Amino acid sequence: MTNRIDQPRKLDLVASPVHVGGIGTGHEATLQYRVSDGHSEVTGHFTVGGGTGEHGQFHVPVDVRKASFKADQLLVQVFEKSPKDGKEINVVTVPVLYGPRIVPGYYGYREHKVVKGDTLSGLAKTYYGDASLYQRIVRANPDQISDPDKIMPGQLLRVPMGT
Repeated sequence: MTNRIDQPRKLDLVASPVHVGGIGTGHEATLQYRVSDGHSEVTGHFTVGGGTGEHGQFHVPVDVRKASFKADQLLVQVFEKSPKDGKEINVVTVPVLYGPRIVPGYYGYREHKVVKGDTLSGLAKTYYGDASLYQRIVRANPDQISDPDKIMPGQLLRVPMGT
C-alpha cells in the first residue's frame, strides 16, 4: 500500500485549517505535507505508523491563514523524503478549492439542485442578494460549470457562503 489522502477529496471547498487525513507510512514514520497554489505554500511534517514500515492513520490540521494564495485552486500534497538523497518520493496530490479566495469570510457552502428556469445570476441574487456575484458559484464548481450560460436541471451546485 502507498500513502493516500482520504480528506480532502478532489475539488472540495476548504478553509483554514485544511484538514488532511489518510493512511500512510514514511521513513522513520515521518511524512511531509505541502499546501500550495504555485505562488505561496505551507509545509510541515508529521508522524505516522510505527517507524518500521507499518501504515497508520493520520489527521493533520494545516493552518494556511498566513499564506498569500493568489489562485482558487490549491494542491494538497503528502509525501516522503528519500533517506538516500532527500528527494520527494511517493507523492500524493489532491487539488482543492480555497473558499476564502472565492467569497469573503468563507465558512461553508450550501448545495443547490438546479431546476428548470434557474440561472447563475438568479442563484446569486437569491443567495447573495446581488446577481452580479454569479462568478462565485462558477468558481466553486469548475467540474460542473464550463459555460456560465449553461446549467442543467439536476446539477448539484455548491454555493459558497461567507460573512
